[in-house]
Amino acid sequence: MTEDVIERAKRHFAQIVEEQLDRIRRLRETTGVWIDYPKQRPVVIGFVGGDGIGPYIIDATERVLKFLLADKLATGEIIFKKIEGLTLERRAKLMQSVPEDVLEAVKHCHVLLKGPTTTPREGDRYPNLESANVTLRRELDLFANVRPVKVPEKGIDWIFFRENTEGAYVLGSRGIHITDELAIDFSVTTSTGAERIIRMAFEYARQNGINRVTVVTKANIIKATDGKFLATAERVARDYPEVAWDHWFVDIFAAKLLDPKRRTDFRVVVLPNLYGDIITDEAAEIQGGVGTAGSANIGTRYAMFEPIHGSALRMVEEGRAIYANPTSAMRAAVMLLRHIGFSEEARRLDNALDITEKKVQITGRPDGATCSEFTDHVLATLSGAE
Repeated sequence: MTEDVIERAKRHFAQIVEEQLDRIRRLRETTGVWIDYPKQRPVVIGFVGGDGIGPYIIDATERVLKFLLADKLATGEIIFKKIEGLTLERRAKLMQSVPEDVLEAVKHCHVLLKGPTTTPREGDRYPNLESANVTLRRELDLFANVRPVKVPEKGIDWIFFRENTEGAYVLGSRGIHITDELAIDFSVTTSTGAERIIRMAFEYARQNGINRVTVVTKANIIKATDGKFLATAERVARDYPEVAWDHWFVDIFAAKLLDPKRRTDFRVVVLPNLYGDIITDEAAEIQGGVGTAGSANIGTRYAMFEPIHGSALRMVEEGRAIYANPTSAMRAAVMLLRHIGFSEEARRLDNALDITEKKVQITGRPDGATCSEFTDHVLATLSGAE
């Protein structure tokens, strides 16, 4: 009996190893082939509502982008495409984390503005499907999750580069229950995958005149995968002698983000997948909450922009979805605009959000503004009416 259990586990692990070796081969074939988005015309922007409050905040952001890009839409430089069908109910019915028709539609876009999606948990009434985000990031090879956090009055100006296609998340649905007593999950780090996210962080620092890159791991304990990430950083850093870098263990780094005396030293931070997810939520909370932060998922061919918060199904169940805060989706749209070469429109929207957040209180409840009212104020600010 024990031998059968071990053989089954060995076959499972062997399949994962074969898949990852094949993925490395494909990575090496495609790495380095980038689309120059500022020169790409037309640019097709896909809008994906997602679950819960997602459709509310994405529709609101689409209104703002339609205003900002009206002339580009008229000339055909920009094309908007609405993509339906990435809902929890449909994914569960089809038993697909991303339905095939949705993935096909997504691949006909250059960039996506996507709402949050719900990932079922063990014991939920929905099947325990893989995260739609993990699937999209893997299928589109969106290897870099970029999340800026700024709090000028506290001297905070951080930008996080989170590896997006490896680590614990990429094999999160591939763990194995060996016996009723023993469950094992897997994490993966490749030299190619680690190098491209680390190099992106160093390139950003170089291009923006920032003399500090911080690498975050737990390489003292997680010696193989985190150790490879750190060793790759040491090798890449040699190509950027003008950029100083340091290394922190993730636990003490999380603590120092809360230390007013130390946190202002950090500027560009690069992390493996799981740590990046946790740390950037902590950083967003310092900024004002996860509802204030957007993120970019960037690959060589595609890019996806989204809020960093969840779908807030409870708000929908309680009839409060109309009070959802669209700031995070609109901050993501700022990043989208910059990515495709419309820096002036990005600046205008960023400023309009700063102004609106100071004037309009949105609480997620009837004592604050609705999503639509907040959006009206943003549009009024953009048009000069406020």
